Amino acid sequence: MQNAKDTFYEVLRDRVAEVSAGLTVVVRGVLRPAVVVEENEVVSSAELRDCFRLRWTGLRVDAGAAPLVAMQCEIRYATAGSAGGLDRGRALAAMDATLAAAVGTVPQSAVKKDFSALAGGGAAVALSSSVWWSDVAFGALAEDAGELKRTATVEVWSYREAGEA
Repeated sequence: MQNAKDTFYEVLRDRVAEVSAGLTVVVRGVLRPAVVVEENEVVSSAELRDCFRLRWTGLRVDAGAAPLVAMQCEIRYATAGSAGGLDRGRALAAMDATLAAAVGTVPQSAVKKDFSALAGGGAAVALSSSVWWSDVAFGALAEDAGELKRTATVEVWSYREAGEA
């Protein structure tokens, strides 16, 4: 399951960078595309503005020779705009469009990779199956303390390969 989550994150991060190169965030002193996985970051990154924050909320595993794993990914984001809040609606709409384009780019799939070797300086290794995902479903707009917020969801599927946890 971790390989599928990591693969989806990598694809989404790269596509967001391609669609909206100016949408970046600084995390732990490093400038990067504005996509973070909450479970992989320090607590303070959980409330980043103008950044897509991925949170894995649902999991279902269908038994079988090659178990199908279905996961739900919540993507939370918020903006206060850049002109004293006067453009926050436009800023949120731009983030909506970026997310829709990044998730909806064909193909909505990728070869699943194992990223565990990166910690030791190695490279990601392509596995024998794929990860694929649904279109993005946008939740209702919320407002809090001058920020506009939204939570979107994407269903992500993969087959669990032999040896995968």
